[in-house]
Amino acid sequence: MEFENILYKKQEGIAQIIINRPEKKNALNRAARLEMSRALDDVRQDESVRVLVLSGAGGESFMAGSDLNELAELSPIEMESFTTTLGGGFYSQFEQLDKPVIAMIDGLCLGGGLELALACDLRIASESSRFGQPEIMIGIMPGSGGTQRLSRLIGVGKAKELIFTGIMISAEEALRIGLVNYVVPKGELEQRVMKVARQIAKHSPLALKWAKRSINMSQEMNLSSGLAYECLAECLLFSSHDRQEGMRAFLEKRKPHFTGK
Repeated sequence: MEFENILYKKQEGIAQIIINRPEKKNALNRAARLEMSRALDDVRQDESVRVLVLSGAGGESFMAGSDLNELAELSPIEMESFTTTLGGGFYSQFEQLDKPVIAMIDGLCLGGGLELALACDLRIASESSRFGQPEIMIGIMPGSGGTQRLSRLIGVGKAKELIFTGIMISAEEALRIGLVNYVVPKGELEQRVMKVARQIAKHSPLALKWAKRSINMSQEMNLSSGLAYECLAECLLFSSHDRQEGMRAFLEKRKPHFTGK
């Protein structure tokens, strides 16, 4: 695959999509979103890929939001179409992907960039990273999941503070409020992310798939319904070869070989 706005590579069961617009602080335009969608389709279909890592090129920005030059030209009807397809609907594809997604954040993570990171399963950031939802400063609000996922992750009160004020917070503050999972020195970021990705990639793809689905469903169901969904998912896993292999390997004191079957 050849791309102009992103870099895409795969190695050792780990796929990487790198937004490659550093001159624009990796702000996403329509072309970049379409290229990311193509790469995401490949991740979805390639059974050898166990984990996806999402990042931005240049070392100064993960993603500084959407390309305002494009958004400023949209009518309300066009904005609705954009949000449901290449905006929030596009971000939701990362959340709904049946494989874990890690956001590797180095630098600015603002607006749509933060909303994209929120749709990932884990967020690992460098010490120099900055986070915020500054949409309020230009007369709009987060419209691609920010008002929904942010409040679920860090609580309603803190989400309102960030969205109402538009302020940026440090990586340390993001860690304190639970917005990110780890904060590491800039020079160690990729090493830590890949260590976590490899740790995840060695496990059963089926177990990862249904664990992710169950956790995601917990955000939409009441407790009794969520527990019932979890039980059914666990029973389904008991029919898999991976379950047999995992238990057999444990009893035989060896490393399991999972195939996703």
